[in-house]
Parts: sequence; C-alpha cells; structure tokens
Amino acid sequence: IVNKEALQLFSELLRHLVTEAVHRSSEELETMAITSQTANKNVLSVEALERILPQLLLDF
Repeated sequence: IVNKEALQLFSELLRHLVTEAVHRSSEELETMAITSQTANKNVLSVEALERILPQLLLDF
C-alpha cells in the first residue's frame, strides 16, 4: 500500500518531469526548424523528444 504523501510527491515529480520534457522538446524543435524549413513549430515531434530524453533522464 502506497502512502498518500508519497503518491502526492511522486505525482508532483512526474508533473515536473513532463513539463521539463515539453519545454526541452520545444526548444529542440525550434533548433530542428532552423535546419529544416518543413518542420511544424506548433507540434512536438517524437524525434525532438528522443533527442532530449538522454540528458533529461540524467538531470532527473
């Protein structure tokens, strides 16, 4: 059985992880858009997420 406070703490950590992933992916997508004129800046791509994931996991 999981403690209520532990569940709240994990939920908050997961929220921060997802928020940071979105921000980093957005920045990576902008970098990718500079090199490619066909990239859509309004939609995060799996490729952008894959590029930032290793460093993100090391930071968390």
